[in-house]
Amino acid sequence: MAITAADIMTKDVKTVRPDASVAEVARLLTESGISAVPVCNAEGEVLGMLSEGDLLRPVGQEHATRRAWWLNLLAEGTELAPSFLECISVENQRAHALMVGPPITASPDATVPELADLLVRHRIKRLPILQNGKLVGIVSRADLVRAMVRTPDAVAEAI
Repeated sequence: MAITAADIMTKDVKTVRPDASVAEVARLLTESGISAVPVCNAEGEVLGMLSEGDLLRPVGQEHATRRAWWLNLLAEGTELAPSFLECISVENQRAHALMVGPPITASPDATVPELADLLVRHRIKRLPILQNGKLVGIVSRADLVRAMVRTPDAVAEAI
């Protein structure tokens, strides 16, 4: 019998709303011991994924240099309002601005080879699992590796 996403997925999935702050997302990732989280709207639809890497992007030197160039261009030699600068600061960014979307997803009946193909083809580390458009779980690369260890015969049959 083929191993499916439903067999290996994490069912208690932590999520954030699109308006969650960088600090809120960072706190959730840290406290939950996870490296990414689905961004969901009020109806529970998955809009995108937000990872530690996505949170780090606006903090990096490359982004800071590009940001300074754009701000100089925008200011045209004048002083920018402190309230404007505060508004665009990293701390005030929201999940929807940093997330990657639309998300690559799978269904609960997707097999291990199908899940592996999606992860490799799209160069992603986790897949939200949707049933009838609603989030029911998440499968990570680590989940697939654990499945290979727990049930090597079933995985070998699927391949």
